[in-house]
Amino acid sequence: MIRLLRLCIAFSAFASAIAPAYAQISFSTAIALALKSNPKVLTAQADVDKALAAVQQIRDAFIPNIVGGSGVGPPSYGYPLGLPSIFNITSQSLVFSYSQHDYLRAAQAALEATRLNLKDIRAGVAEDTAVTYLALDRDMQRQAALQEQQGFSDHLVSIVQERLDAGQDTPIDLTTSRLTAAQIRLARLRAEDETAADQAHLARLIGLPAQALGTTSSSVPPFPATSSDLTDTGPLTSPAVESAYAVARSKRETAFGEARYLWRPQIYFQGQYSRFAKYTNIQNYYLQFQQNNAAVGVQITIPLYDVAHRAREREAAADAARAQHEADSIRDQFFDSRIRARHTAAELSARTEIATLDQQLARQQLDIMLVQLKAGSGNLSGPQMTPKDEQTARIAEREKFVAMLNANFEAQQAAIGLLRTTGELEGWISAATQTQAAPSVQTLPAAPAKP
Repeated sequence: MIRLLRLCIAFSAFASAIAPAYAQISFSTAIALALKSNPKVLTAQADVDKALAAVQQIRDAFIPNIVGGSGVGPPSYGYPLGLPSIFNITSQSLVFSYSQHDYLRAAQAALEATRLNLKDIRAGVAEDTAVTYLALDRDMQRQAALQEQQGFSDHLVSIVQERLDAGQDTPIDLTTSRLTAAQIRLARLRAEDETAADQAHLARLIGLPAQALGTTSSSVPPFPATSSDLTDTGPLTSPAVESAYAVARSKRETAFGEARYLWRPQIYFQGQYSRFAKYTNIQNYYLQFQQNNAAVGVQITIPLYDVAHRAREREAAADAARAQHEADSIRDQFFDSRIRARHTAAELSARTEIATLDQQLARQQLDIMLVQLKAGSGNLSGPQMTPKDEQTARIAEREKFVAMLNANFEAQQAAIGLLRTTGELEGWISAATQTQAAPSVQTLPAAPAKP
């Protein structure tokens, strides 16, 4: 038993040692899971199914229905009331109506609107998932950088404390270093909270547990180069705009159908078969009683005067006009948002370049300082580099690194928004399956090792 217990303990220690810190999920897998299980996508798909059923319902009005019934009861006394039958079968269908074809075109336009709305919602969910995925990737790198920065700040506090004890620094220097360490700890706590929030949001999008959910930077497809030409040359529409105009077209067809209701004939097919019961004494009142009875014909109706329908016609016309104005408003908002997205992407791309160069400059300065600390400055009359300067430079380099991470993420977020407005988001996401091995997100440097 003791040997078995030792074996179990050793196996548990080995399993925990080789277990990964994060359950890595690729970019394309995250997008696919989100589009498959997101409630918004499923709701839009249900709307498509409902609209398709509405089209079939209007089209099937021309197909005769069949209804069976029975009126079984005890023998009647005196003259039979009604037409008692053992069973009866009736059939009815629409043969011709001026408005029915308009209603069918309205239902087909509504179906097209729901399909376009589904496409737009899928694009929105894909955009949200992609941005959250990149945000979590940024969070994980930022946490590692802040952890390193906190270690440098704690080391700086101990160095300043020793220099203060030796009379080389002042209490203000110690307070300043401690303030820096406290600010870094606060930034690290905020970064951990943001990481947990992004992790939970991504988990809700893809339908997986949030515990230890990680990302794979190499699975993100490369972003297209940002053009310096800010002229809006993209498509003149989007799925959301097309869906709004399809809704307006559906409302317009409905209003047209309501306007063609009065003073126009409507033709219906009708058929009926009934087998009358003899126990109702109905045969005693007819010279030639027939137990089996059938009738087939058409019914023609012409609505002549209907005040309520006139009001419904005006309501449908106003609803169509409102839908048209809403579609125009959505189109104008789409154009404005695309122009803003193009300018924002260009600005953030330039800001990312500045942050990257700033971080590279800080790293180069730190490398020079590390060389001077190792070999000496060579100038005994000039200021000598100290471990305090080293830790200060390391803290500054990690600060510039975190700023570069944030700027890079904001540029990527703006680029994804621009891809959606230009209709290129789906093609960019589909490229993720072809670039699993190629690094697409900028490879960000780690902190220089201590000499």
